[in-house]
This record gives sequence, structure tokens and C-alpha cells, in this order.
Amino acid sequence: MALAATPLYADHLATLQSRTATALERGGFDHLVIPSGTLHYQVFDDRDYPYAVNPQFKHWLPLDRNPGSWLVATPGARPRLIYLQPRDYWHVVPQAPEGYWVEHFDIVVIGKPEEAMAHLPKNAQRCAILGEAQSALGKYAAFRPNNPQPVLDYLEYHRAFKTPYEIEMLREATRRGVRAHRAAERAFRAGAGEFGIHLAYCQAAGQDANELPYSNIVALNEHGAVLHYTQLDRLPPKPVRSFLLDAGASHGGYACDITRTHARDTGGEFQALVDAVDAAQQRMCAQVRAGVDYRRLHLDAHLALAGILDESGIITVSPEEAVATGVSSAFFPHGIGHGLGLQVHEVAGFAASDHGGTIPKPEGHPYLRLTRVLEPGFVVTIEPGLYFIDMLLEDLKTAGRSGSVDWDRVDALRPYGGIRIEDNVVCTTGEPANLTREGFAAA
Repeated sequence: MALAATPLYADHLATLQSRTATALERGGFDHLVIPSGTLHYQVFDDRDYPYAVNPQFKHWLPLDRNPGSWLVATPGARPRLIYLQPRDYWHVVPQAPEGYWVEHFDIVVIGKPEEAMAHLPKNAQRCAILGEAQSALGKYAAFRPNNPQPVLDYLEYHRAFKTPYEIEMLREATRRGVRAHRAAERAFRAGAGEFGIHLAYCQAAGQDANELPYSNIVALNEHGAVLHYTQLDRLPPKPVRSFLLDAGASHGGYACDITRTHARDTGGEFQALVDAVDAAQQRMCAQVRAGVDYRRLHLDAHLALAGILDESGIITVSPEEAVATGVSSAFFPHGIGHGLGLQVHEVAGFAASDHGGTIPKPEGHPYLRLTRVLEPGFVVTIEPGLYFIDMLLEDLKTAGRSGSVDWDRVDALRPYGGIRIEDNVVCTTGEPANLTREGFAAA
């Protein structure tokens, strides 16, 4: 997409500058200073961990491979980029600044990190500096990040409201992720193991493991019951029954987060269960409307999934009783989703306002990551799941709820691991925009 030919990015920057002016006023500062971050080295070694850019930095710029750079935003002035381009024959040096974003910044290119000092504001005490401590410059730790809470509270709260530019970046990340999901399913159908499927995914996404927004969850059979399974067995199990893939992709600093579950036997009962969860998930996505309390959406999801468990003969109590007694939580132990954007789990999911404060999670649901009321511009994931997790099923028995479950049905489905379906959905002033379904429809 030719973002350079649209006003989207310019409008995005104008929004950030307006938010910055208010945040600085609240904190009593004159300048917003954001380091891009630095390399971290492994203890007792000279090897660095994969570089991860400061999310505050990439909110302004589609740059994620530029450690040692700085951004300065001052109300009433063009933002300044201090761009580190070191003389280095050991590593790839960032190319000269180029792209649709360049014309919007005053850019200074430096060759050494400490040269940034000459181009930063004169008085660090008047700066809100957002980043990690090791971004500080020189032996006197100049411009050490102070991360003032009033500034963070305001900026992170409003990050939930995505600009049209950000929606397009998320849409582009989704296109890449959908392409890779298609390739991964083909590899699964062809008999590849988890590691082979992962490689097929990375190849189709055009991104390696360090560029993806999170570690791929590539789970065959029982591994689908491990919510964050990242082991990647080299050989497929025998027989192969099911495949759960939770994997995303990145574009310009933004992430998509997609999950799909596939049955080897597309005419069997596990496929029927997948289809039931998929249909329920689409109804949940349709609930992503302005004014909807995300906590309500989560609790409604429990009731819908308990209905599927009831209809499938997996539980022996009513859906309402399953939710009230915690039986549904044994099969659906995580939250219905989270905010999405610069980070896979976007910040300020519990923020009561841009002054801070916390909106509590529903009692008995500790893993929900978003408790805010949805508003236009929010981008959220909707990811219901049903799993057969030995530990949680044992907990049901210990809690005296053994009679609420048909254990023969559980034993028949346990080898399939679990089901999760996840889409990325934009809350608008009207119908929600499901970026993931759009992506699959166009692929």
C-alpha cells in the first residue's frame, strides 16, 4: 500500500503531536524524548539478544532496526529524529533515512551514540524521557529515562484509539499473517511436523523468528492443550489428529495476532467442534461495538462456549451452571482477548482514564487482559477456545465437580488437545471491521 501518497501518516503525526502536548502539560515538561533502545548482551557472554525497539519510538516512525537513535517532540515544532548510522564493518549499518515518513522530520545523522547529546534538548530536567534505563548516554548517564507516570498514563491510554494510518498498518500485517497461515496449513496437510510447519510459516511471511511479533505456537495433537506451546517437535506424531496455529506477522512496527485450528479428518467430530467454536467466535466478533464493556463480552463468551460443551455432550450441567460453578473455566481458562497494535498485548488494557486508575477484572477471571469499554478506533482480538488440559480437569475433580463432566467424551477428545480461533477486529462507529476475515477472504 502506498501510504506515501495518502495523508494518513501526516494525520497520524498530527494526532501524536496533539496528544504529546497534553501529556507534557500534565507532567510539567517541555519536551518528549524517546530513545529507540539499545542492544542487550547475555550474561557472561559477548552475544546480544535480538534487538527490540522501544514501542514509544515506533509509534512515531516505522523503524524497528535502529538501536541508538532518538526522537524529540516539542509542542509547536517539527519532531526531530537523531539517527544513528555508525561506522561498523562487523554488522549491517542502517541505510540513510528514506521513505514516506522522512519529509515530516528534522533529521540529524550521527556516527556514535554519544553524539546524540549535542542534538537533544539542553536541559534534561525539562524532558519526559520514555524508555529503558540502559538507553542513558555516556558515563554520567545523561538523558536517563524518567518515565513520568502522568505522561505515560495519558499517552498509553490514548494508544487504544488507533488512527486510520495505524489501522492500515495492522491491515497490512494481517495480509502477511494470513498468507503465512495458508502456507502453514498446506504444510500440515502435507504431513510436516511442527518445526517444518514453522519454517513454512516464516518463509511465507517473509520474516524470521526474531521479526515476528511473538513466538509461533505450532501445536499438533495434545500440544494444542498447552496455551503457549513453543517447543516445536521435529517429527510429527503418529497419528496426526489436529493442528493449532497461533502466529502473527509484523508490518511497520505493528502486529497481527491470528489463531486457527484444523482437524486432520475434516469430516470427524473434532472438526464439528472446531466449526461450532468458529461460528460462535464470529458472533462474538460481531459484538465488538462502541459502548460494549469488554468484560461483558468475555462473560458472554463463557456462556456461549458452555453451550457448545453442553450440545457436544462434554458437560452434563446447563451452560448457566457451568459458568457459575467454574466448570467452563476449566475448558476456557484464558481471556477472550486483548488490545492489539504496536504490541501484541497492547498497553493500558485496564486503564480507568488517561489520569490512571484501574478497571478491575470480573471476579474469577484473572487472565482477562482488557477491561475497558470499547470505543471507535479500538483494535482487539477475539479468541475463544476449548481445551482438554489435564491439570485443570483434575482440579475439577478435586473441587467436587466431577459429575459435571462426561469423562468418556473428554477422554475421546483429549488426544486432539484443544481449539482456539482468533481474529483481529476494529471497533468503529458502526459495524466492526474484522481484519482477519477480510484477509482470509482476499487471500
